[in-house]
Amino acid sequence: MKAQSDTLVPETVNLTPKLKISRILTGLWQIADIERKSGPIDKEIGANMLQHYVNAGYNTFDMADHYGTSEIIAGNLLKRQKKLTYQPIIFTKWCPKPGPMTSKIVRAGIEERLARLGSSSIDLLQFHWWNFQHPAWLDALHEISNLREKGLIKEIGVTNFDAAHLHLAIADGIPLKTNQVSLSLVDQRATGSLADVCKKSSVKILAYGTLCGGFLTNKWLGAHEPTEIKDWSKMKYKRFIDSAGGWAQFQNMLRTVGQIANKHNVSISNVATRWVLEQSGVAGVIIGARIGENVHTENNLKLFSFKLDEKDYEGLKVAFSTSLKIPGDCGDEYRKPPFLTASGDLSHHLKKMSNPYKKTPIPNRSGGIRIETGSEWESIAGYCRAQRIGNQIFVSGTTATTGSSTIVAKGDAGAQTTFILDKILGAISALGASVADIIRTRIYIINEEDAYTVSQAHGRVFGSIKPVNTLIVVKDLIGDYRVEIEAEALLDNSQK
Repeated sequence: MKAQSDTLVPETVNLTPKLKISRILTGLWQIADIERKSGPIDKEIGANMLQHYVNAGYNTFDMADHYGTSEIIAGNLLKRQKKLTYQPIIFTKWCPKPGPMTSKIVRAGIEERLARLGSSSIDLLQFHWWNFQHPAWLDALHEISNLREKGLIKEIGVTNFDAAHLHLAIADGIPLKTNQVSLSLVDQRATGSLADVCKKSSVKILAYGTLCGGFLTNKWLGAHEPTEIKDWSKMKYKRFIDSAGGWAQFQNMLRTVGQIANKHNVSISNVATRWVLEQSGVAGVIIGARIGENVHTENNLKLFSFKLDEKDYEGLKVAFSTSLKIPGDCGDEYRKPPFLTASGDLSHHLKKMSNPYKKTPIPNRSGGIRIETGSEWESIAGYCRAQRIGNQIFVSGTTATTGSSTIVAKGDAGAQTTFILDKILGAISALGASVADIIRTRIYIINEEDAYTVSQAHGRVFGSIKPVNTLIVVKDLIGDYRVEIEAEALLDNSQK
C-alpha cells in the first residue's frame, strides 16, 4: 500500500496557457521576521530549504521587495532549475511609495527585482499602491504593461485592490491576471463584490491569511484568549478575530470546523484552507513558510484528499450566522479605519505620503488657497480644480483625466466615477479636508443607463456620509467622458 505522499500531489491551475502554478503557493514573508531577529539567511542554505518545497511539488513561491532577502534566496534557487524536477515559479511584488510614476522610475523598480532574482524575466509581478487618491498608480500599471510587452514580466497582478479599483484597472486596459487579498473563514470580504469582478474578467484571486496567522489550527481550539502577542502575524489577525465578533464567537466557529475536520480525518487548518480553495475565483492560497523551522508539506497534501460537502457548508453557515462582517472591502485595512494591521493605526504613515496636488495662495483673497491638478483645460479655461475660502471648499466639475489630457476607462461610467472621486478626495485632502467633510455632490452623466453603476460607485465612497446629491442626465460632455462630478465641503470651525 502506498503512503499518502506517494498518491497525492499538490493541485495545479493554469493562470494562463503558459503559466501553470501550484494551488498551494509558498509565502516567504516570514523571512523578513526571521532575519530581523537573526540577520540575513545564507543564500545557499535558504535555497536548499526552498528546494525541499520544489521537490515536494510546491514549486510556486510568493515574495516581495520588502520580504528581507527572499528575492535573493529565490534567485539562488533559480540557478539550480536545470537540476530540479519541477520548474520554480517566482511571484514577487513591487510596493513603491506614492509619487510620480515615470517610465524611468517604474523600470528601475522592476529591474531591481530582476537583479535580486538574477533573472531576465519575472513570472508574475504584483503591484501594490498605498493611496488611490494619488492617481499615479494607473501610470505605474501602464508602464508595467509596457515592460510586459518587452518581456521583462510575463504576467501582471496586484495586491490588496478593492473591487472598485480592480474594476477600474481592468476597464483602463491593464492586462491583470491576479489580485492577492486576505481571505479566510474569518475574513470573507473577497467572496462579495471582488468575486463578482473576477467572475466577469480573467482575474483570479490569490488568497493569503487563510489560517489567520495560525489561529485557524487545532492548537487554538478551546484555548484561552491570548493577552500578550509578540508575533506580528498573530497581532494582525487577532484584530480580524475581534472585528468578526471576538474570541467567544471565534471559538464557536472553530468547534464547527473541528467537527468537520474529524469527519474527514484531517486538521482544522486543512478544512480552513480547503474552504478558501473552493471559493469562486480563487486560483490558489499562499501558506507562509518559516524556512528552516516548520515545514508542513506533508500535512498540506491532505488538502487534496477531500472536498467539503453540503452538510459541511450547512454547518459552517450556522457558525457564520453569528459572526460580524469585517468592515470595508479588500485592502481597506491598510488604507482606512479600522486599521486591521499588526501595528494598528496607519493614519500617521499615510499622512506622510506625498499628495500629488500642490496648493498655492489665491491672489487678492486673504487666506484663500487653491489646487491645480495639471489638466490642460485648467490652463486653457483659466480655472482651478478646487479652492478653499475660510472653512468652505469648492471643487470644479471633474472628469476622469490623468496627467494633462489622458482619458481614463473610456466607455465605463462606473470606473470613471471611481477615478473622479479619488481625484476629488485627493484635491480636498491637500486643502486639509477629508471625505467626511463633503456636504454636496453634483453628478452629470450622458446616458441614463449609467445611473445605477455611477450611483453604486458614489455610494461606495459616501454610503455612511450621505451628502446632498443631484444626478443630472445631460446631452453630452466634451470628449469621451461619460461622467463629470463637482463637490463642496464644509470644514468644522476648529479645522485650520
